[in-house]
Amino acid sequence: MPSHTAPSAPPAPSSPLRAQPKSPTDLFVSFTLLALQGFGGVLAVVQRELVEKKRWMTSEEFVEDWAVAQIMPGPNVVNLSVMIGDRYFGLRGALAALAGMLTFPLLGVLALALVYAQFADNPAVAGALRGMGAVAAGLIAATGLRLMRAVRHHVLGIALCVLLGALCFAAIALLHWPLFYILLVLGGMACVLTYRKLPA
Repeated sequence: MPSHTAPSAPPAPSSPLRAQPKSPTDLFVSFTLLALQGFGGVLAVVQRELVEKKRWMTSEEFVEDWAVAQIMPGPNVVNLSVMIGDRYFGLRGALAALAGMLTFPLLGVLALALVYAQFADNPAVAGALRGMGAVAAGLIAATGLRLMRAVRHHVLGIALCVLLGALCFAAIALLHWPLFYILLVLGGMACVLTYRKLPA
């Protein structure tokens, strides 16, 4: 009597691979384009390009990596580019991302410095630079508000995250405390609280 075996279940569809840079050259080109877009501040551009367009990282990963980049010495966005490059291609990737962040912007800054030296005393130029400062502040504020979505699922809860953010704002903007001590105290407190709430 022939045996009847149950038909095997169809294989589950494989999950799509996460988007990532194809090569160190891709990192160099991508970070060069990011840097050249970053008039008035690169943070807003980097968040939009890496999280929303390229999808190389999630909003939560961006916030965590940005926090690490912020406490390291050197420009925050340069630190972030090195971290991302190293994550995908090791030392080659870190150097490619760093070169992309610095090469053409450095040439542009040197050229602008030569031009600015000729027109630094012009009141119109001084006024334009003050206007760019307001735009840069707006870009940073908009990016901060957009990244608030990343803390909705944080283990500390939205209320405590907002409280820590408000304390940090008050310490910097109102009390003018040094950034090093704010990162040491509030950042250390946030790290300890988060570690205690993480599942074992």
